Amino acid sequence: MAEAKVPTVENEANRAPEEELLTDPKSKAALVVVSLGADRASQIYKYLNEQDIEELTYEVAKLGKTTNNQVEATLDEFYKLCLTHKMMTDGGLDYARNVLEKAFGESTARNLLEKVSKTLQSKPFNFFMKGDPKALLSILQNERPQVIALIMAYMDPDQAAQILEQLTDEKRIAVVEGMAHMDRVSPEAISIVEEEMKRKFATIITSEDNMSLGGIDFVADMMNNIDRSTERKIFDQLNKSNPELAQDIRDKMFVFENILDMDDRSVQRFVRDCDTKDVVFALKNASEEMKTVFFNNMSKRMADSVRGDLEITSNVRLKDVEEAQQRIVNIIRKLEEQGEVIVKKGGDDDDIIL
Repeated sequence: MAEAKVPTVENEANRAPEEELLTDPKSKAALVVVSLGADRASQIYKYLNEQDIEELTYEVAKLGKTTNNQVEATLDEFYKLCLTHKMMTDGGLDYARNVLEKAFGESTARNLLEKVSKTLQSKPFNFFMKGDPKALLSILQNERPQVIALIMAYMDPDQAAQILEQLTDEKRIAVVEGMAHMDRVSPEAISIVEEEMKRKFATIITSEDNMSLGGIDFVADMMNNIDRSTERKIFDQLNKSNPELAQDIRDKMFVFENILDMDDRSVQRFVRDCDTKDVVFALKNASEEMKTVFFNNMSKRMADSVRGDLEITSNVRLKDVEEAQQRIVNIIRKLEEQGEVIVKKGGDDDDIIL
């Protein structure tokens, strides 16, 4: 494996005195977030739990003025930690140590490896993160729903969504309910599951502290990543077995039906990016109210074209309708992230721009 290219170490004479540099990890995190800018920072926030978001936002708010030396030193440390993390996950501990010692010296390399090792060890089931969804499914599909829920709660929402789509209908609902009701899991419970997985994978990663897992926000984020057909099936069953939970999840999501709550300007904005064929298919089984929202916010030429296509388009599969609606929703979510449209989710009291 070729050695990674790393920057040369900054001349010590140009560094700020030790007392001027930030030492509190939370302050450093806040400075990194501010340096990234609002758009990039918002992407990081997606992966934090509520407590972390609250603490980080508080640190950002109280950060105040910082010197160039503080910014450079903090970003330099952050970069080195990211570089170390990548080398350890891609090339292994020995590879990372070898490259870091050559680039930064033995002492700095040791400190970086210690910090990153703690981070890697703090998240159980880390070996699942790079797994192929089909391979993971073959492993998880025979596990109890509670076990699947615990493991999936550690996955990224898009990876968890791919697993959820392939589970049986009965087990899928049990897993969704398990994740939604999950809050804080004790180290003892995690250890039991890890031991069970260890027998199968000869791998175990320990957790020293309780960790915030799952919850409504996680499930909503995951549901936003699954296909429309699976989403509908899950909600149809949850509406029967646990209607309150179904509504709580919807309140955290943005779905095609939420277009009815969008302002005209936002509808006009996303319609410009939509493929006309997708609009036709998406409106095929939509309510008259939904059709009116679309027609009132598109050009006369486009509206006439869509109306004409709706009249002559027949034998459209439900799957095609749902996929078209999903593509439109994806466009809206992307524009929302860029701050170009305003959306109101089911449980929101006020419109928000993300």
